[in-house]
Amino acid sequence: MQIGILQTGASPDALRGEHGDYPDFFERLLQGRGLAFRRFHVEAMEFPAGVQDCDGWLITGSRHGAYEDHPFIKPLEDFVRKAYAQHVPVVGICFGHQIIAQAMGGKVERYAGGWSVGPTDYDFGGEKFTLNAWHRDQVTLKPAMAEIVGSSDFCENAALLYDDRIFTVQAHPEFPNSFVDGLMRTRGPGLVPDELMAAARDRFQGPLDSPRMADRIANFFLSHQAKKTGAEKLRA
Repeated sequence: MQIGILQTGASPDALRGEHGDYPDFFERLLQGRGLAFRRFHVEAMEFPAGVQDCDGWLITGSRHGAYEDHPFIKPLEDFVRKAYAQHVPVVGICFGHQIIAQAMGGKVERYAGGWSVGPTDYDFGGEKFTLNAWHRDQVTLKPAMAEIVGSSDFCENAALLYDDRIFTVQAHPEFPNSFVDGLMRTRGPGLVPDELMAAARDRFQGPLDSPRMADRIANFFLSHQAKKTGAEKLRA
């Protein structure tokens, strides 16, 4: 199954040599799970010709706000709505989670409660996932058709499911602790409160549930592909 990675930002120059760029993170996260990848740098206005160009789509994180005025924002929102209408599965992570919610009628804004940084516990229907966070914006009003499938005390709309067509997560399952530490060193000073960064570093010794979330993302894509294949066989 071929997944198009829609890149909406770039990792910091100081960290890219060691960790790679955002598409690299997702290819590492999802490797060995039956998926192949193509990359589209939509932040630079490199868009696919259409939503059927790949079997599914994944929208990355970004340092931009979904509510900001950048040339790629409106075309990306249109792309999300077309993919939903044509039943092409989409996964959104952090900014991807937010831009999808905005495209589908929800609200994204800078959260009055501030930042969420580092290993964070989320409740997915009674199942705990510990994943890295790096965000100040949140989906503060979910779209009407979206179901909350993951939340935390800090972030109510932490994961959303739109029928069987779109799955989005506010956290960063693709980020290892070493990269979050790098973000705190390169982007954090003067932006993220020192006490939050210290608390995040204290939690780096514990395990992350990124592999389990990778399984969930891959299964979301693959189950959609299986349904499509089954429907095509019935029509044959």
